[in-house]
Amino acid sequence: MSKVKDFLAEAGVFFMATVDGDQPKLRPLGAFIEEDGRLIFGVGDFKAVYRQMTANPLVEIVACKPDGHWLRYTGRAVFEDDYKYAEQMIRESHLEMIYNEQTGNKLMAFHLEDAVAFDIPVMGEGEKLL
Repeated sequence: MSKVKDFLAEAGVFFMATVDGDQPKLRPLGAFIEEDGRLIFGVGDFKAVYRQMTANPLVEIVACKPDGHWLRYTGRAVFEDDYKYAEQMIRESHLEMIYNEQTGNKLMAFHLEDAVAFDIPVMGEGEKLL
């Protein structure tokens, strides 16, 4: 898991794909934490991405590094029952202006189960990380 974490941290911004009916949807993300041996991500409960993930939890995360390597991290999104992960992500990523009592917006934290990850060079075979 540490190789995936390091890759995402170096890339900075990464992209997550979901499905909306029969249409793929892609969006940039950048916040994540590592806790309890898992990478934890978050999406707003008021966003279409959250509704897409609850309807179909299969997602894929892709990140690119300046050296041309890219990461493909695929799995089934499982939302966390304990809100402590979302609270930690809000603090560490400085998302307090979006997720607070005044806005009513709630960050829904999730991790990937049954996940696989590959570090793929521009040319050649990829290395399986998970």
